Amino acid sequence: MSDKILMDLLQMIGLFFLNPIVVVSILAAIALGYFRVKRERRSFRVRLSPGLTELKRLLAESWLYALVLSVLISGVGLVVDAGWLVLFTVATLIALVTFYYKVASPIYFAAVGFVALYMMGKYAGDFTVRGWTPAQVDLFGELAVTIPVIAGGLLVVEGLLIRRHTARYASPYLMQTNRGLRATVFQAKRLWLLPVVFLVPGDMIAVYAPYWPQFTLGAHAFSLVPLPIIIGFSQVARSTYPDALYPKMGRAISWTGCAVVVVGLAALWMPILGWAALAIGVVCRMAISITVSVRERIGNYAVAPSPAGVVIAGVLPDSPGEKMGLVPGECIRSVNGLQVNNEKELYDAIQINAAHCRLQVIDRDGEVRLMQQVLYRHDHHRLGLLVVR
Repeated sequence: MSDKILMDLLQMIGLFFLNPIVVVSILAAIALGYFRVKRERRSFRVRLSPGLTELKRLLAESWLYALVLSVLISGVGLVVDAGWLVLFTVATLIALVTFYYKVASPIYFAAVGFVALYMMGKYAGDFTVRGWTPAQVDLFGELAVTIPVIAGGLLVVEGLLIRRHTARYASPYLMQTNRGLRATVFQAKRLWLLPVVFLVPGDMIAVYAPYWPQFTLGAHAFSLVPLPIIIGFSQVARSTYPDALYPKMGRAISWTGCAVVVVGLAALWMPILGWAALAIGVVCRMAISITVSVRERIGNYAVAPSPAGVVIAGVLPDSPGEKMGLVPGECIRSVNGLQVNNEKELYDAIQINAAHCRLQVIDRDGEVRLMQQVLYRHDHHRLGLLVVR
């Protein structure tokens, strides 16, 4: 019997990783890396990070948040409806295959699933699948609290991920300005996968999977259902540096998530506030994206050509340029005592001293600083810098 239980559990784990969301998200992460590398090479003839970076970081940056969320959901007893999970999954898949990750926030999926469940109960109450029917779902009861609170928690996690893990991997590329010059813009397009465990009331799952993890509380039975949650993010930074823009967006999104959780908890006394919490999350999350996009489109380019030297568009990881602390937007005025005004002059000046490099740099605030770095045989021959040209 124990061997059968183990085999069933392994089968369930296998089915979890074969979930369409997991499969599609892996393919999407590979595609994101492929198109990013093509765009960077088209602009700079070299890629900033390996093509599989998005795939490697799909789960690596988010698993701890998923674990915390799962413990909180199970520990507090935030139950959800199986039908809502299915609708949430369908909305996620649609967002994934469109590659339009501005709408790949879990607050949108949660709200779509919630409203779709209400519409099904109102207009298709007789619909039945495996004993489940939308007519039995009370969206003005416990679910009016648990779903907004879970959605708010996911929004907080989304903000934390954006704040901590987008600026470093923002992809630079060249764009033609209105004056015919070529300036640099940055695009952060990321996916994160969170394996979150949800509590589903009833024994519907146990009927078809007898050894699925289940427990009882009083007279009620609950199943533990692991579901892959996708968080997507896409934003172009043009008039603001990525390390200033994306953390600011992340903080705003996290605070929005906190507001959704607070209003959702207030639904314990007034259920309609649960609906209001989801509406607040959707409207505020949408407003953040629209406001930032409009500001970035109408503002001046933060990284544009300068007559004072060569402007840095990107720095390769683990390169001499990164070790020197160079960042996008800074301008190299001279190398080894020679003034440089373009990429060729920069390369020629570096070759003057193959073992040591001295730079005069104008930082983002217009201050001049001197930097130097010992160069080794295996180091990048151009300091690992992508420059505006």
